[in-house]
Amino acid sequence: MRRRKYVSQARSGSSRFLQGDYMVFNHDKYVGKKRPRYRSGWEHAFMRFCDNNPNVIKWASECVQIPYRDPFSGRQRNYVPDFFVLYKTKHNKIRAEIVEIKPKKQSIVESKQRNAEREVVANNHAKWTAAQQWCKQQGLIFRVVTEEDIFKK
Repeated sequence: MRRRKYVSQARSGSSRFLQGDYMVFNHDKYVGKKRPRYRSGWEHAFMRFCDNNPNVIKWASECVQIPYRDPFSGRQRNYVPDFFVLYKTKHNKIRAEIVEIKPKKQSIVESKQRNAEREVVANNHAKWTAAQQWCKQQGLIFRVVTEEDIFKK
């Protein structure tokens, strides 16, 4: 049974988001070791997409850890991207990607942002730079998906 729960979102500035355990329907496609958990409605929508899209061959949620250096403390930390997806392109090529789902406002620095919001963006970019390098070494693609990508017509 799928659980949905609304909780306060601490860092992004929006008031609420959807979270819960996702019930996988196509078990042969899901290769994660633990039950997938979504932390936003956008992640839930992406899970449904992966689970139901015939071009997605395999997918997993939060299945890799990538080391990165925190730009503020200088400490080594681990970044856990949201998804691994193996899919067939429209040209029948097989592609493997690591995907991060993020609001666009946590992806770019804008002049009207507060310092805390700018720090979130800077930390995200440190994670994503490490993820791009790690993915390149593994022969994977790294992609950040925002609401513009999810809800594109």
